[in-house]
Amino acid sequence: MGCETGQDNERPVHRVWLDCFGLAKFPVTHAEYDLFLDATGGAPPRFWSEPMFADPRNPVVGVTWDEAVAYCRWLGGREGLQYRLPTEAEWERAARGGRDGALYPWGDEAPSMRTAIGFNAATGGPAPVGVNPPNDFGLHDMSEGVHEWCSDYYDYNYYSYSPEHNPQGAVSGERRVSRGGSWRHQIKFSRSAARSSLPPSFCYADYGFRVAMTITR
Repeated sequence: MGCETGQDNERPVHRVWLDCFGLAKFPVTHAEYDLFLDATGGAPPRFWSEPMFADPRNPVVGVTWDEAVAYCRWLGGREGLQYRLPTEAEWERAARGGRDGALYPWGDEAPSMRTAIGFNAATGGPAPVGVNPPNDFGLHDMSEGVHEWCSDYYDYNYYSYSPEHNPQGAVSGERRVSRGGSWRHQIKFSRSAARSSLPPSFCYADYGFRVAMTITR
């Protein structure tokens, strides 16, 4: 985990061992979140009906951390599985696609050199999920699209004391970790090691999430 040429909060670079886990191929979409709202009678998140976000294939945006957790629990109850948000370490492992040390999920090539889509030029908002090629694990949109909530509390200095096995983040804090790129940033694509965070009650138009699960053998 981490990057020596990145921000200070990405250092030191350190080896982490993780137990088996699964991660969704795509971020949760507007259509998938709509099923959750219908089933639970919940209130739609902010920005829900705005045209630039309302395409059923778009990643859902405007969800708080607690709303993302509630979706995972609902989906797990419906399918009889233990769904959850990924840890920060799981997210980075998945984003790298087996390319340890590479800057991006596809390698070290700069995003400006690729013919990838960072946002929907027609609407000005996020592009539908899966329009760009997947990484080597078959996962889409790990560098672009929306910031994705992780389960961890955020600590700027966490890497200085993070355990080697299954790190879960700080024991407390005022912010939750998020990872991944953003359709509304000037640079739409994020490095695999880049860290970000937000207070869990905030809802932004470039924040979504994807579902993870523990796999026992």
